[in-house]
Amino acid sequence: MENYQHILFPYAYNILGTAEDAKDAIQDVLYKYVAGGKDNVADPKNYLIRSVINQSITIKNKRKKLQLGDMWLPEPVDTEEADTNIKLNEIVSYSLLILLEQLNAKERAVFILKEAFAYSHEEIAETLSITVEGSRKLLSRAKQKIDQAHTPAAAPKKENTTPDLLEKFMHAIRSRDTKTLESVLTEDIAFYADGGSTYKVFKKTCTGIPEVADTLIFVFHKYDSGYTVKAGEINHQPALLFYDGDQLKICQVFGIDPETNRIFQISNVLDPEKLKAIGSRLA
Repeated sequence: MENYQHILFPYAYNILGTAEDAKDAIQDVLYKYVAGGKDNVADPKNYLIRSVINQSITIKNKRKKLQLGDMWLPEPVDTEEADTNIKLNEIVSYSLLILLEQLNAKERAVFILKEAFAYSHEEIAETLSITVEGSRKLLSRAKQKIDQAHTPAAAPKKENTTPDLLEKFMHAIRSRDTKTLESVLTEDIAFYADGGSTYKVFKKTCTGIPEVADTLIFVFHKYDSGYTVKAGEINHQPALLFYDGDQLKICQVFGIDPETNRIFQISNVLDPEKLKAIGSRLA
């Protein structure tokens, strides 16, 4: 069963956007599978994948109703060991997860199965109990919604350029060098912060170079200057992790435009519940 959990996790997480909900979906499916006569299942792996995908769609539909009107960021996943853990390669990028929040649960599932797992439309139709034409229409709608966001794809982590860029970024913030900080941001830079239900944040969203630069410098010197900052990789994107001693306080994930090597998106996860899974691993 433990091996199945590793196989199933990317499917559930990519649809739900949180590791905890993904684990709940997998646990529910495995419990029903064991309790409900697993000996009658001819292909356990495909049966469990199909069941987890549909359970994740159900959970996503219920949770979406509770999220409207608030800033919500996906739960970050540490992908530093993606080279040695093949299943981590199936976790989609953080910037894409944010874009996928614009889709309904079924559109998201079709997009994930097609783009992340290379399913055919025939396989998607069988998995979701829809027609092949229905699968094509859902994928077309999903891509149209994503394209309308006009957000560039995040550049993969580059060992040679990313550390230099983030070092320049942090040095500018520490020294209150607004001009240098603005030089590493795109014109349409977007800043997001999610503190969850209990953690108050200074600003949940802001866009544009002047406002984002001012926010970054103010927040760091007002709240974060005493933290230890470490580099990491979250959902295949570069990240900075802010620690108070051994406790992870902030996970800051960067979307970097591959054409300009400038930052187009900064996602700040401060919700303690979303930081539990990666805190001990990256400490």
